Amino acid sequence: MTAALVAAGLGLVPSTASATDGPTGPVAQSPAAPAAAGQAKAERTAAQTWHSPAERTVRTVLGAAGNKGAAAKAAGAGEGNPDLAMSLGGFSYSALGLELRTKITSADVALEVVVDWGDGKTEKQSVKGSAEPVFAHTYAEVGEYQVEVTVTDAVNGVKAENGFMYLTPGSDFTPHAPTRLLDTRDGTGVQAGKVAARGTTRVKIAENARIPADVRAVVLNVTVTNTTTDGHVTVFPGKGSAQPVTSNLNYTAGQSVPNLVIVPVGTDGYVELFNGGWGTVDLIADVTGYFTRSSSSGYTPMAPVRFVDTRAGLGAAKGQVASRSTFSTQISGLKGVPADATAVALNVTVTDPKQAGHLSVYPGGSQPPTASSLNFAAGETVANAVIVPIGPDGRISVFNGAWAGTDVVVDVVGHYTKDGKAAYRPYGPYRRLDTREPDSWWPGGRLPARGYISQWLNPEAKGGEAYVLNTTVTNTTEGGFLSVAPSPFPWLHNDQPGAPVPPRPDASTLNWTAGRTVPNLVQASGGDHGIVNFWNQGWKDADLIVDVFGVYEAY
Repeated sequence: MTAALVAAGLGLVPSTASATDGPTGPVAQSPAAPAAAGQAKAERTAAQTWHSPAERTVRTVLGAAGNKGAAAKAAGAGEGNPDLAMSLGGFSYSALGLELRTKITSADVALEVVVDWGDGKTEKQSVKGSAEPVFAHTYAEVGEYQVEVTVTDAVNGVKAENGFMYLTPGSDFTPHAPTRLLDTRDGTGVQAGKVAARGTTRVKIAENARIPADVRAVVLNVTVTNTTTDGHVTVFPGKGSAQPVTSNLNYTAGQSVPNLVIVPVGTDGYVELFNGGWGTVDLIADVTGYFTRSSSSGYTPMAPVRFVDTRAGLGAAKGQVASRSTFSTQISGLKGVPADATAVALNVTVTDPKQAGHLSVYPGGSQPPTASSLNFAAGETVANAVIVPIGPDGRISVFNGAWAGTDVVVDVVGHYTKDGKAAYRPYGPYRRLDTREPDSWWPGGRLPARGYISQWLNPEAKGGEAYVLNTTVTNTTEGGFLSVAPSPFPWLHNDQPGAPVPPRPDASTLNWTAGRTVPNLVQASGGDHGIVNFWNQGWKDADLIVDVFGVYEAY
């Protein structure tokens, strides 16, 4: 019999867990804790704000066009409407949107309010006397825009103007050839030496390796190695930010672990890396791209599509990639990736390696970099997220840095193009789900074997979005893998008894073995409904942790 458990969370952050062996099964409902749900909502919807007080109003007499005589007095206006002024408040809850709230002080006369959004578009409203009209606008591109508001009193022949410079919270992606910015083993970026237990090291991002000074966020492949105890690494902005409670990667003694990180850059141009273990470690950070408010490449998520599987001869020659050798594969113009894509988001998996080593993924037509994309041990199956520029030939290349063969699997999960509409907006980070915590708002317990947990990450379901998440699987008792995919069903289907079970995805996000704690970043599409499913493809229950770092938004 199919077993299923559904937990419908309160407010805007419900979740579903299902354990399924067949197409349908019984469903039970369970409430969530509203306090924690409200906290998650607050983390997600925190607005950026702008303000220009009434004292900044510039008042101008219109001259002969004004009508200050008997008509003005008959209308009940004071001579010249001397108190005409306004304050402005701007609020942005998305990457490209602005909500403008005005507060006008005026005599009781007809007024025309005109908003110049700074991108060639204007909007008008007519009001009477003191009023608080509200406007909303979505910009087509990231950047800086001068917002100007003009209130015209034609009766008294005066106008008032106020404004502010609006900076879009969202930013566009610029690919960067994989480049090593930090290596504590040899002193790249810092003085050589291992990072102390519970200690922090810093890596310079702004104005380093041709990254511009106005960089907003950076894509890093972070690797921990030469570990002596168990622990974790947290990557967070430099000056202007506190260390979060989330983690980016976990490690055990003697293990080398990579993970992709998208992290905002501090106001000092640096990023911090915290060693959460009780032993010293070496840390490595390789840049593969960055985000600025200059229009560049926007993101488009895809349902995971397999481009390479050397076990089957898909996208590359059949058979293991030989030691110290490279293969290239066509990306542009295939399977939904447009011909003009500038970069691609991948999930790369190594399986059945004969010896320990590393892979480097890089643009086609160039030389293998010193930067690595993932590290592996003999016999280990390891997956890691990769964002890599596409070469001028429309290809990417994969170098096997081991001294023995290995199989390689490459799944494409999204692409960046010049006309891509989704801009990246970091927020949080915050812990969205932790099945280990019985007192948290998630009441459903462990991620069930052959089952899934749903997370409703976008209640408004506006579409065209992807979420930057760090997924971690822990407390495992045998091997398995995690799949992350958008739900094909709206929430009203997901949380009803007898709800249809979504199709089981094929692509893997991360792989684990018994007893291992394994992290991986995922840029997860929310599909048409803003709901993401996390599938346990193993035959034993496991614990799942999901940390949220940001969102790509096209509105």
